[in-house]
Amino acid sequence: MGIIDVDNLPYPDGDFYAFEDLLTDKERDRLHEIRAWLAAEVKPHAADWWNAGEFPHHMIPKLAELDVMSPVYRQGYSNLFAGLVHAEVTRADTSFATFLGVHDGLFTGSIEALASEEQKAAWLPDIYSMKKIGAFGLTEPLGGSDVAGGTRTTARRDGDNWILNGEKRWIGNATFSDWVVIYARDLEDNQVKGFLVDTKTPGYSATKIENKIALRTVQNADIVLDNVVVSDDFHLKGANSFRDTNKVLKVTRLAVAWQAVGQQMAAFDVARKYAVERKQFGKPLASFQLVQEQLVKILGNTVSSLGMMVRLAQLEDLGQAKDEQSALAKAFTTARMRESVAMGRSILGGNGIVTDYGMAKIFADAEAIYSYEGTYEINTLVTARAITGVAAFV
Repeated sequence: MGIIDVDNLPYPDGDFYAFEDLLTDKERDRLHEIRAWLAAEVKPHAADWWNAGEFPHHMIPKLAELDVMSPVYRQGYSNLFAGLVHAEVTRADTSFATFLGVHDGLFTGSIEALASEEQKAAWLPDIYSMKKIGAFGLTEPLGGSDVAGGTRTTARRDGDNWILNGEKRWIGNATFSDWVVIYARDLEDNQVKGFLVDTKTPGYSATKIENKIALRTVQNADIVLDNVVVSDDFHLKGANSFRDTNKVLKVTRLAVAWQAVGQQMAAFDVARKYAVERKQFGKPLASFQLVQEQLVKILGNTVSSLGMMVRLAQLEDLGQAKDEQSALAKAFTTARMRESVAMGRSILGGNGIVTDYGMAKIFADAEAIYSYEGTYEINTLVTARAITGVAAFV
């Protein structure tokens, strides 16, 4: 058997069906530029950040200079380009992608979709330049999948102000963000409304959640709101019911499905390289049929997930994508992702449980993606309701 050049393997980007060819030349060049930046600036350091459980704040100005914020709404790129970029960021580091998904997706998406034109003009410049970092406060200690009807955080109108009280949990970026969008139930009409809260406001506190086994670089926090006073000028004028909030979640659910694609790309990258380099019984692991089968299953899962997301991105560009299609995508891609990273970990054997070889972090981070932005079970039920007309949530 000849010497295998691990730096020049076939299909180096793992794009087995050439989906990138659907991009314009400008988009493809930009994607390659971002991929190269991630390879140089993020991927070599991701395991160290993850092991330490610390966020690399020094990377924010560099990321701002790369100018990846709001590629569709602000820069006019296609949803396919935006999705492939998010997959690439995940491929380099899931935690870094989650930071970006919170700031650019959930937080900025809330402003873009639900703020008034005057509010957008006042807030978005600092958000896009990353001079102000944001967080998204929806999930609560006792409210996850049922938060639509079970939001316990309250908002009470007091003249020209609102008084917010309650708790939020699992809020990414919240230990260091400048702003956070808080969703709270109006005591007067019982509807969920959105508010932009300055994290320096008296009565606001955020405490880092420790001892995580996934997304350790992401600074998730428990938030307490104790009589936090917010001017009505900071009530998002288009956020007056949970139906409004769903406008944001529909899009960000897609972003998480793209993360599931990126996780599988990463698993394929690491597993294939290891299988080619690692020798057992005097020959590469890649020469064993069962290992080849696992690699092809990972690739097949990745390609099927990517194909679904490509079509959904096209529907988004046409303005035809539906909530249930996003739900199916999130459920399907994350389920395939779970299978893929498990096979990748298996290929690495004992080396698959230490972060030195990359796969352990990919394997662990997949569990967070599987759960957030709607669990597999909830997204399955949303899809099933759409195809049967029967709701089975309770």
